[in-house]
Amino acid sequence: MNYTTQMDAAKKGIVTKEMETVAGKEKRTVEYIRSLVAEGKIAIPANKNHHSLDAEGVGEGLRTKINVNLGISKDCCNIELELDKVYKALELKTEAIMDLSSYGKTEEFRKKLIQVSPAMIGTVPMYDAIGFYTKELEEITSEELLAVIQKHAEDGVDFMTIHAGINRATAARFRKNKRLTNIVSRGGSLLYAWMELTGQENPFYEYYDQVLDICAE
Repeated sequence: MNYTTQMDAAKKGIVTKEMETVAGKEKRTVEYIRSLVAEGKIAIPANKNHHSLDAEGVGEGLRTKINVNLGISKDCCNIELELDKVYKALELKTEAIMDLSSYGKTEEFRKKLIQVSPAMIGTVPMYDAIGFYTKELEEITSEELLAVIQKHAEDGVDFMTIHAGINRATAARFRKNKRLTNIVSRGGSLLYAWMELTGQENPFYEYYDQVLDICAE
């Protein structure tokens, strides 16, 4: 391929098979889809390693998409039971599945999910880091957190929740200001705790260009 991402292709005037698929589903012209992808008004999450993907578009002028959250956890780590939810979600025509796995054989489940699901797959790398590395939170390194993003991308994940918006400066403000509630994002609270324990900068913020390079690849 002489392009990296769907946006890269669109900007070069290249119509991908994913754009054609989205155009057919949305009853739009291929040029409409291509031009809005080029402008950043439509996204087509499509990892080249997700071979079973039936592409969907998200953005301006397109249908609202349904996302289903699931995943194995300490309370329920049975992969087969969780896959039953996947099959039911696909039967009901969901367009996206978010794997929120945080405990147990997360890699095995993720790979099976990507293999069987034509729906686009999303993950939260910060959740998986806690389950993937058998060590205390403060013992996980910046490099290891970035390695989880790399691994998810290589496995075929189409989109990820990256907690890049919090850094040492905002964390300092949190401590000084009286919030009415604690941090409501689980991934954000884990990352905040990691920064407090290690005294280091948020690697997803500090090395954001590297995160983008992984996604482009």
